[in-house]
Amino acid sequence: MTKISTLHKRWLKEPSYKKAYEQSRVEFEISKEIIEARMKSGLSQEELAARMQTSQSAIARLESGSSLPSMRTLAKFAQATNSQIQIHFKPIKTPRQKITA
Repeated sequence: MTKISTLHKRWLKEPSYKKAYEQSRVEFEISKEIIEARMKSGLSQEELAARMQTSQSAIARLESGSSLPSMRTLAKFAQATNSQIQIHFKPIKTPRQKITA
């Protein structure tokens, strides 16, 4: 069986896949963080749902990355997983611009 990471690397060579991935990058990164935090807390989707007073299917949707969660949902998630929210903005790597005086 092929790992998804291997397929992802292969698919990134295709312009249409790469474009779609880049357009959804934030959702994918948040989804990855959510899944990792749940797993580190040792909770199943069902256990997390109970702590957040929601359904297991809502947790599955949250982890799917299909849409961005609200800050309220993220706050409930952080409390349920005994974690904290941190948001960082990183500069995009671009060629250095010459400064002329």
